[in-house]
Amino acid sequence: MTRQLQRARLAQWRDPAAVYAELAAEAVAAVWLDAGPYATDGLSYIGIPSTAPLTESVEHGDVTIFERLRAALEHDSAVDTTVAREDGFALGWVGWFGYELASHTAGVPTSEAATPDAAFVYLDWALEFDHEFRTCDLILLGSHDECARKLGNLETQLADALPPTPLPASAVTPERVRWRHSATRYQELVLACLAAITAGDAYQLCLTNEVHVSGEFTALEVYLRLRQENPSHHGGLLLIGGVALLSSSPEVFLRVDASGHLTTKPIKGTRARSHDQALDDALAAELISSDKERAENLMIVDLMRNDVGRVAELGSVHVDTLLEVESYENVHQLVSTVSAQLAAGFSAVDAIEVCFPAGSMTGAPKISAMNILHKLEQGPRGMYAGAFGYLGIDGTANLAMVIRSIVLTSQGASIGTGGGITSGSIPQAELEETWVKVAPLLRALGVESTEYS
Repeated sequence: MTRQLQRARLAQWRDPAAVYAELAAEAVAAVWLDAGPYATDGLSYIGIPSTAPLTESVEHGDVTIFERLRAALEHDSAVDTTVAREDGFALGWVGWFGYELASHTAGVPTSEAATPDAAFVYLDWALEFDHEFRTCDLILLGSHDECARKLGNLETQLADALPPTPLPASAVTPERVRWRHSATRYQELVLACLAAITAGDAYQLCLTNEVHVSGEFTALEVYLRLRQENPSHHGGLLLIGGVALLSSSPEVFLRVDASGHLTTKPIKGTRARSHDQALDDALAAELISSDKERAENLMIVDLMRNDVGRVAELGSVHVDTLLEVESYENVHQLVSTVSAQLAAGFSAVDAIEVCFPAGSMTGAPKISAMNILHKLEQGPRGMYAGAFGYLGIDGTANLAMVIRSIVLTSQGASIGTGGGITSGSIPQAELEETWVKVAPLLRALGVESTEYS
């Protein structure tokens, strides 16, 4: 008998934060793909997996996460997903791809990360929140009777669930904050990037840094503060294997629909926002007119066109939008959109593998840039600069970049930050850009200082 995807509507709208707090209270693994606290459109998903995760460490074993996900998704290829939304998740795998998978996909050296290089959990049920129509549906892989029982259990469990109030962050003392590269050292690394560009070894390098904050943190409490400090349409809270990814990412890595239409939206170009409307407008106008930022974005658009073209139908790769300003709580971003149609025989997993890691987080030419950055950065990026999201059993995928994100482990919190270096880069300005990006995330942890240590 063909397995079926079932759909049933809850009696009323439920706040996703309240639902996550209730369902994940005692869970060892949980996922929340979050359209944001102020969303008026889009979809959010919350689910609790019941099986062990698929994980990968690049340093151990030859079977990649891509091969394992292909096999797992093939197992579900006969499922009837008629009730799935065209723009949504039909259940399947949710998790992250860490940057160090680049050693598999690009053949470049990487450093050993403290967290799994990939981790995915399988959801055979989830709650789907439609923020435009304020409806909440249960989607479940199983029988109609199983769906009805699960719906009844959820209605009972969530009857008194209330949205949790974000607690103020406890102040973090300076000695608990440690940067991989000091302010002086980061500017020296910018100069090293400029030397490599002058020598012709690259024309853009996405140089990154990492800050670690020691201590114990509660994932949901920090995430609730993060989504207030830095709201985003591609947020997420993923708890897998004792590690938590808290993301307020603004950048789409890859989106693939059930017909094989692929979209990527690289971001390159940043300006801090101002509370003064006239100045804020001027900053957005300056961003879109900046020769340096436009060149930076165009380089990555060209790189992503090339990557996507490796799995696309001939002639189907298009630049849908070029150099558009998107404005978020703390920054203006310069964004472009590239789309294509997957060629026959290629899947969403294939597209991820050939495009990973995203050019917006490497520089160009990609392989040369990654080799240079490996020598300069002197440490793993971990989840930062990778991607997270879902791979649906209907062949769909929706992955965001792991940027503007916090990773929590038993050792504390870590945050990656960085920016694209081109021939027009000024070391002090590049340093300040890293702070603009990381400051709201540090505030969510209780760090207020604007000084690198």
